[in-house]
Amino acid sequence: MDLILAQFLTGLASASSLFLAASGLSIIFGVTRIVNFAHGAFYMLGAYLAWTFAGLWAGGPGWWAAILAAAAVTAVLGAITEIVLLRRLYRVPELFQLLATFGLTLAVQDVVVLIWGPEDLVGPRAPGLDGAVMILGQALPTYDLVLIAAGPIVLAGLFLIFRRTRFGILVRAATQDRDMVAALGVDQRLLFTGVFALGVFLAGLGGALQLPRAAVSHTMDLGIIVEIFVVVVIGGLGSITGAFLAAVIVSELNAFGILVLPEISLVIAFLVMAVVLVVRPQGLLGRAEAPARGAAAGFVRKPWAPWPVPLKAAVIAGLAVLVAGLPVVTGGYVLGVAAEIAIFALFAQSLQFLMSTAGVVSFGHAAYFGLGAYGTALAATGFGLAMGPAAAAGVALAGAGAVVFGWFCVRLSGVYLAMLTLAFAQIAWSIAFQWVSVTGGDNGILGVWPPRAVSDPAAFFRLAAVVAIAGVALLRMMTFAPFGQALRALADAPRRAEAIGLDRRRMQWAAFVVAGVMAGLAGVLHAYLKGSVFPDVLAIPLSVDALAMVLLGGVETVSGAVLGAGVFRGLSIWLTASTDLSKLVLGLLIVVVAALVPRGLGGLPALLPRRHRR
Repeated sequence: MDLILAQFLTGLASASSLFLAASGLSIIFGVTRIVNFAHGAFYMLGAYLAWTFAGLWAGGPGWWAAILAAAAVTAVLGAITEIVLLRRLYRVPELFQLLATFGLTLAVQDVVVLIWGPEDLVGPRAPGLDGAVMILGQALPTYDLVLIAAGPIVLAGLFLIFRRTRFGILVRAATQDRDMVAALGVDQRLLFTGVFALGVFLAGLGGALQLPRAAVSHTMDLGIIVEIFVVVVIGGLGSITGAFLAAVIVSELNAFGILVLPEISLVIAFLVMAVVLVVRPQGLLGRAEAPARGAAAGFVRKPWAPWPVPLKAAVIAGLAVLVAGLPVVTGGYVLGVAAEIAIFALFAQSLQFLMSTAGVVSFGHAAYFGLGAYGTALAATGFGLAMGPAAAAGVALAGAGAVVFGWFCVRLSGVYLAMLTLAFAQIAWSIAFQWVSVTGGDNGILGVWPPRAVSDPAAFFRLAAVVAIAGVALLRMMTFAPFGQALRALADAPRRAEAIGLDRRRMQWAAFVVAGVMAGLAGVLHAYLKGSVFPDVLAIPLSVDALAMVLLGGVETVSGAVLGAGVFRGLSIWLTASTDLSKLVLGLLIVVVAALVPRGLGGLPALLPRRHRR
């Protein structure tokens, strides 16, 4: 009992810090509908600022002043971000807001390294709270007791703000129907800025309060954002009480999972999130999401048309010259980079087909890329299969994963569907990471080499390019086929499409499988390109990269993801080799594109005068 109680209290301490950050994200999404991927970056900034202020202000009152000052400065930075960047994006599709906040996250990571350095920083202990108390014979840090009390105190404060103040009433009203609030004369700009600043203040406070418990690191943003998303979705988007309840559930599962089920400790929270979304899509205490009216004014989807025959002939000729001529004029390194870009072009195009044609947003598309890579690696190294059968095994595994995951996902919609795809992707990643006897864990699977006929860089580039071109062409053909037109109808006008007999779930499920198979094929090529497979091919950053490629290229285009993949991967590789601030440059570029060209690079022709577009 003493060990159980100590572990339970440790979980409660973690829950308080997690709740602070998660409640901020829940408030922001509830009012502004922004899936703020940069929320983890503000959490990280709060921790770094607290470390700086705590070093300047010694003593008990000074330490607590440092915590509050860090949260306040973080809130100011959040308000500036909302005014300068996000205010431009409220009337565009929500995915572009995700793209902008993702770019902001990349930039903040390098800014933090530039200011504070790459080493982990250890902050001072809270004055007077650096000891421990004995509870049933178990030592519990005194500071954990303070954190346990902080969560309910902040929850009570938020309850009073939202129930007893005019600002809180407006926030609650905007959470339910922000267009009606605007119709009543409320200045949405000031309301959104206040809400964003409050949410970021809570994130900064959560990061600052972690100062005595853990080292401050420039990678802590991506680590916490995943847990924040899990908590917000389990509790219910926009529900503060739900966020508190979910934070307790997730933290206790993490605390006891290590003791009871260490083999699946990384996957428990995502299993719970998947079950909650399947059983109750709006979360434990959330409400069904009301459709936002007018949120994407000016972004009416126009009918797509196939390329005219002269343009098709020109593209085919240009690709033929590229595939045949590039190995003649360049060396192995450039060919390896070109093969990687071709592979990611196919990967991004598979996600574009799912998002643009079928209207299904996936935050976990790397699951099928990784399943294809692992299926091939296991078949090649474990069973000694040749490249052809091993590739077929990888594609089959990716397709099977898409069949299973897609069956559950298409029963949801909107952000809940996207978060369920994230949960399934994290489950797949956790299995690959912890099933060491089969997957090798973080040591990966080595020795996945192509046969002699395509082992040369020039030959493998041609293989990857031909497969990628064929895959993209097939997805384009399916887009303009009756199947693709029906998917487009279901995405644009679901009620009308279902009224004429189209089965939304069945058709979107089929699109899910098609996209998963194509992503798995890209994963197969990636495994042979690298000669190895590691769990990061299933991780969230790769899924976010795929989203960035699609959005950079243009989500309202048929094949803009190919252009987005070329720009994103090419710049990533070049900047990584050229500068230590590659994330800063790439992040700022993404932010600029999201703010100034929200239709993506593929939508640039639409900005030209009509007489110049052809």
